Parts: sequence; C-alpha cells; structure tokens
Amino acid sequence: MPELPEVETVKRGLLKFIIGKTIKSVEHDWPKSFPNSQSDVDSFLIDASITSVRRRAKILIVDLSTDYSLVIHLKMTGQLVYVGSKPGSRFGAGHPNDSLLTELPDRSTRVIFVFKDDSHLYFNDQRKFGWVRLLSTLELEKREFLSKLGPEPLETEFTFELFFQRLVRRKGSNVKAVLLDQTTLAGVGNIYADESLWGAMIHPSTLVVDIPRSKLKKLHSEIIFVLNLSIDKGGSTSRNYVNAEGKKGSYLEFAKVFRRENLPCPRCGTVIDKIRVAGRGTHFCPKCQTVGTGN
Repeated sequence: MPELPEVETVKRGLLKFIIGKTIKSVEHDWPKSFPNSQSDVDSFLIDASITSVRRRAKILIVDLSTDYSLVIHLKMTGQLVYVGSKPGSRFGAGHPNDSLLTELPDRSTRVIFVFKDDSHLYFNDQRKFGWVRLLSTLELEKREFLSKLGPEPLETEFTFELFFQRLVRRKGSNVKAVLLDQTTLAGVGNIYADESLWGAMIHPSTLVVDIPRSKLKKLHSEIIFVLNLSIDKGGSTSRNYVNAEGKKGSYLEFAKVFRRENLPCPRCGTVIDKIRVAGRGTHFCPKCQTVGTGN
C-alpha cells in the first residue's frame, strides 16, 4: 500500500491534467471497483466538472461541481492513467506495470472516465483491491474510513503540541506502533516511521512515556522533514509506485536505515539492524537508537 508521499505525488500529477474537465461518461467492469448506484452516477457524476484534487492520509479525493466527490483508494496495485485527446498527451501514476504505457483499456482496466474533450482517465487495478466511490462531499468526514484519521503531518496545524497530545494518549505503547496508528497520525507508514525515528535517535521499541520531550520535538520535525524530502524525490517506489510522469521515485536512494540492514549507519558507522516492532520489519541503528530514554 502506498504511503503519504506516494499518494501526494499522484495528487500533484492529477492537478496538472484534470482540473476543469467535464465528465461525459463512465464505464466499469468490476462492481467492487466502482460500487456506486446508477442513479447517483446519472445525477452527480455525468456532466460534472472536476473542481479540485486533494489527499487525506493515503486516499485521493476528486471534488466535483455537483458537491459530490470521487474517493479513490489505490490499495496495492491501483493505477491512474490519463490519456489526452492530443497525441502524446499522457501520464501514468501507480503500480508500474506495462499498463502505464500500453494501449488502454486492457485486462487490468476497471473504470474508464471519458471527458467531454475526449480525453480519458483510466483506473487500472490488477488485484481488484482498490476502489472508486462517488460520495457526497459534505458527508465525507463522517465516513468511518476518514472520520477516525488523525491529523495530517504536512498541514500547518500540525504543531508539536498537537503531536504531543496525540502521542500521550498511548503513552504505554511503543513509539513505532503509535506512529503507524492512523488514528494518531494520518499517512505515516513503515518507511517513514523508521526514517523519522532514526533522525530523532529514538529506538522504535521505546515506550512513548519514556521518551524525553526534547526527543519528541525532534521526532516531530523529522517526520515533517522526511515526508517532504520523499515528496521532492517522487516517493519511495520501493516496488509498486511511480510518479505522475511515469518516473520511479528516488527516496529510497536517500534513506538512512530503511532496507539498509547489514550496511553502516550514515551517522556513526554501526551496522544497521532489522527486527520486528508492531508486527512490521523495522530498521534501526543499535548505537544511535538505544532502548529506554530514546538517547
């Protein structure tokens, strides 16, 4: 599943191509990929114009002029491919298989949006786990998959005090588990939890209650730093995600600990170790990140 930077990269690509487009028709071949009633499609999707594209945690939201939104979850193998009406006008974002570049629709195409200028947006999904839902924009925040999400780490409202308040709710849990909890903080996954904890010199197994406030302040700034760096590099693209121009992200080339087990720590030279914390493979430096106080 993509993490926040990968979805943000897809969002920024869509903003370049589909704002102002008016939807002429839609087709789908798999009910779970497009679980919407025909009456809603006719009333709120057809002839609607796209007014904005935004992201909430790892979910894309395409707002429409009808006060409805297309909510898109790429899951593991989802793609969005835009094909313009002019030759050579194309971009692909998502799982990097041949569908990004070959003629569409193909066997993986689940949903096709046709715009009035005869350009197309294809939602492809090999494993059929992703979905595109048409929902009332005003009702979105009441939906369970959005209402329980924590604050966005890249918003200006994400102050240290807000971060601290969210963490201390689970002061008896290890810090990595808390970072991965989407109700505590939205969009941070395994890669960026490991990288942020390395930057703050905190062992992933340390209980929140045992981490000094100064270390938590450093962790807050490191989360923001590594997420922005990854967005600048086009996301991690460890296996499944490419950016809006079909180029692989490059963040993992700059990662300090993630997938660097048995390699030297960039800070102290100690060999990076890999253990399991919160049920996830976890990378850390045994010297820089010791259990206990976070020192």
